[in-house]
Amino acid sequence: MRNLFFFSIALFIAACSNSPEPKAAISTEQPAAEAPVATTPEPAVVQDVQQKPTPVVEEQQQASGAKKSAVLSPKRSMPAAKKPTMVEKEAQVEKATAMEMSEESVVPVTTLLRAPAPQPFSHEAFDQLLQKYVNDAGKVNYKGLKADKATLDAYCKLLADNPVQEAWSRNEKLAYWINAYNAFTLKVIVDNFPTKSILNLDGGKTWDVRRIQIGDKKYSLNIIENDIIRPKFQEPRIHFAVNCAAKSCPPLWNHAYTADNLESALESRARAFINNSSYNTLSGNKARLSKIFDWYGADFGDLRAYLNKYADNQLDASASIRFNEYDWDLND
Repeated sequence: MRNLFFFSIALFIAACSNSPEPKAAISTEQPAAEAPVATTPEPAVVQDVQQKPTPVVEEQQQASGAKKSAVLSPKRSMPAAKKPTMVEKEAQVEKATAMEMSEESVVPVTTLLRAPAPQPFSHEAFDQLLQKYVNDAGKVNYKGLKADKATLDAYCKLLADNPVQEAWSRNEKLAYWINAYNAFTLKVIVDNFPTKSILNLDGGKTWDVRRIQIGDKKYSLNIIENDIIRPKFQEPRIHFAVNCAAKSCPPLWNHAYTADNLESALESRARAFINNSSYNTLSGNKARLSKIFDWYGADFGDLRAYLNKYADNQLDASASIRFNEYDWDLND
């Protein structure tokens, strides 16, 4: 059986290898009619066709040219700019306008940070305090002032928070420093009251203690008078305005100095002090004067000539001058 099986397979293989190739299928379709031979068009027509290709042909040529350009060019060509629509144009105009307005409204940082020019503050609070506790003779009610210490402290704090500004006028600056000297002198007495004399404080050197805070600096009474008022203002009449809380000191005025009243006040205080017999006596050929004119003689220049500007009794050019002892007891 096995031999018969293999013999059948061999016959089948031989039959397959000897079979002829299949013949091509015979087409039943009718041959297409032969296209008519195109006649040669007139030259004018040919020229017109060449010059004015049909839209389809033109589109195909453009597409073909674009493909060739894309293949031949090593760089990517930029796409044609798209024309903005009306809505987009309006949006662009609004954006440009907004940017212009924004630029115009921008304020330089230096302008924003620039502080307004400080204005002189009012000395009204000190004026009211002086009228309340100082009489016309310059005597001070220290007991009453101590009871109202908060008001005095508030004014001193006002001075501390508002230092002199360069933009202020000369009179504004000078009035400030005179008031500061007087207010802080009153404060040192009130802070240590009761006391019989300012010399009892700080070993007699209270004028040298830097306890006065103004702005970011600390001052002493001597700094205010001898480093600021005297050299910067060159005004001898200030010696009749600043008060050292002593009996022999020119009387404390019971008003605050201001830019408006400064000139008239200094003039009247000088005249009143020079002609006050409790401090000075002048009679032709001799004079007994306050120690103020001795300590600060350089500020007055020709002393006799200066005194004669205000004195009711004129001094001779050769009048002798003597100076009184200074009474440091409290001016109360």
